[in-house]
Amino acid sequence: MLCATMANAVAQDAAPSPALVLELNAAQPSDKGCRFTFVVTNNLGAELSKAAIEVALFNEAGVVDRLTVLDFKELPAGKTKVTRFDLPGTDCAKVSRVLINNATDCVGQGVEPSACLRSLQTQSKSGIAFGI
Repeated sequence: MLCATMANAVAQDAAPSPALVLELNAAQPSDKGCRFTFVVTNNLGAELSKAAIEVALFNEAGVVDRLTVLDFKELPAGKTKVTRFDLPGTDCAKVSRVLINNATDCVGQGVEPSACLRSLQTQSKSGIAFGI
């Protein structure tokens, strides 16, 4: 009985925390400026009917070049989605860092508005520093 109780406690500790995982997968020049590709996984346990994140782009000198809001729209629970954003007038080669500034929208049945930012996990495969 004690072994079963301990095994159950270990299993509960091993269960992943709810998270919104956002990966900056690529930044490539486009005819409009710079195209950012993101891979986002909604592991919050509930569908998001709207998710939007404000990011700050830093130039090669480490100075904030611009603030913009990226609208990821609907994010089904447990689903991974790839989304691209073209940022006009942005030179990919001059972007040194992308900072998550705020979650401007985080809407879903039973989801607290602060859940997206509070549970956000970031990753980058682009070579550009990316995080909170």
